Amino acid sequence: MPEPLLRGGIRIGGDLMSLMAGLDIGSTGIKVLISSTDAPDDEVLREQIPTPWTSGPNGTTDLESAALRTALEELLTRASARLAELRPGERVDALATTGMGESGFLVGRNGAPLAPAPAWFDPRGADQLGRVPALIAAEFAGRCGIPLGVQVTTTKIAYRRDEGISLAGARFSSVPEWAAHLLGGELVAERSLLGRTGLIDQDTGRAWPEMLAHLGTDETLLPPVVDAGTPSGTAEAAWVPDAFRGAIVTVAGHDHLVASAGAGVAADRYDVSLGTAEVLLRVLDTPLDLAARARLAERLINVVPHVIPGRWALVAGVKTGLLLRRALRLFGISGAQARDALDAEVMRINGPLPAVEVSGARNDDGALRLNALADDATPAVVFEAILRHSNDEIRLLIDAIDREVPQATSALLTGGWSSMRSVRRARSAVLPDLRVSEREQDTAYGAALIAARALRSTLTP
Repeated sequence: MPEPLLRGGIRIGGDLMSLMAGLDIGSTGIKVLISSTDAPDDEVLREQIPTPWTSGPNGTTDLESAALRTALEELLTRASARLAELRPGERVDALATTGMGESGFLVGRNGAPLAPAPAWFDPRGADQLGRVPALIAAEFAGRCGIPLGVQVTTTKIAYRRDEGISLAGARFSSVPEWAAHLLGGELVAERSLLGRTGLIDQDTGRAWPEMLAHLGTDETLLPPVVDAGTPSGTAEAAWVPDAFRGAIVTVAGHDHLVASAGAGVAADRYDVSLGTAEVLLRVLDTPLDLAARARLAERLINVVPHVIPGRWALVAGVKTGLLLRRALRLFGISGAQARDALDAEVMRINGPLPAVEVSGARNDDGALRLNALADDATPAVVFEAILRHSNDEIRLLIDAIDREVPQATSALLTGGWSSMRSVRRARSAVLPDLRVSEREQDTAYGAALIAARALRSTLTP
C-alpha cells in the first residue's frame, strides 16, 4: 500500500478525512457542494450563483467562456471564504464538474473558444436540421441513441459552421468539460456527455464517420474519451482560490445521470429530476439494440452511456420546469415567499380545472401556450394546468418505455421544483410509489461522490 497523501494537513486515504466538491453548471444556476469522504451525506457547505447566459432575439441564448470563468471564480471564492470559517486550514482534495448536456464550445487550435456555447434550449439550427442528408437522418436515432433535433449538438455545430466558423483543427468541449479545463484539467470528452452530442455511434463507441463527414470534419473534433471520474489534472489555473488550488479535477458527466448515481443504482426505479428540464431516467445493465433505440427515439427517449462504468441510461424528458418558470415570470411571481403562496393556492384546487388549456411540455417544444377560455384562469389555475399537461406527456413516455423494459416499481423525485407540494401531488398521480429526495442538490452531491472516486483512483498502486 502506498503512503497516504497529505494535503493541507489532511490525510487522504488514511484514517483522517478529506474534502471533495461537486460543481454543477445548470441551466438556471451554478452550484458547488463540499462534503467529506468520511461522512459524504453531511454537507460541509453549499453555494450557488446564477448561470451567466447572454440572451438574444427570438429566444437565442449563449454562454461566453469568459463569463463562465468569472462566475466560477466568484462561486469558488465564496465557497473558499466560507470553508475558511467553518474548517480553518482545510482544503478541497478533489473536484468533479457536471451539468447540462448538448451545450458546448468549439475550441480552436490556440486553445480558445471560437464562439460562445449556445444553450441546449436555443432555437438556432432549424435550417441546418433540414439539410441533414436523408440517410443520416434515417439512421441517426438508432445509431446515436438520441432523437435528431435542433437541441442536438451536431445541429448547433452545423449552425456555427454555416456562420463561417472553420472546423479545421477545432475540438468540441461540453460546458462541464470546459469548466474542468478552465480549472486546470486537460481537455477531455466524458462518455455520458459525448453520448448527448450525436457524434457517436453507440454500437461502436466511436465517432460516426458519416456525421463527421457531413459536418466537414474528422475525429480530431473529439478530445480524448474518458469515463466519468477519470482524473484529468489538478486545479492549477491562476484564478483558482486557495481552498481549491491543487485539487484533483475530473468530469463527472451529464447532470441527470450524475444525480441518479448519487442516489444509488436501482434498476426498477425511475429517477426523476425536475429542474429547468424534467427527466425520467432508468438505469440499464446492458444497452438496448439499434431497433429499440430507434423506436424509443420516435418518442424522444434516449439510450446513452451512464456515468457508472458498464451501465447505460434510458432517459426521457419533458419541458415542465421551463414552462413553470415561464409561467411564474409571466405572472410576476418571484422569490420563495411568493412561490410558497402560489403553492398553497394550487393545493386548494381539486377536481376539474376552469376553462384553460396548456401545451408545450413535449421535449421538442418548450413554448408555453395558454388558451384561457374564461376569466378564472388565475396563476394557480395555470400552474396546475401545466402540471396536469406534463403528467399527460409523462404517461405517454412511460407507456413507450414499458414496451421495451420491465415496468418500474418506484420513483425518486429530485430537483428544485420538487420542494413544492403541488408538484409532488401531481407526480404522485403518474409515478409509482413516489419518494422525494431529502437532498436539495442531488446533482452536486453525486458529482462530489465522483470526485471521491477520482481521488481514490490516484491512491491505487
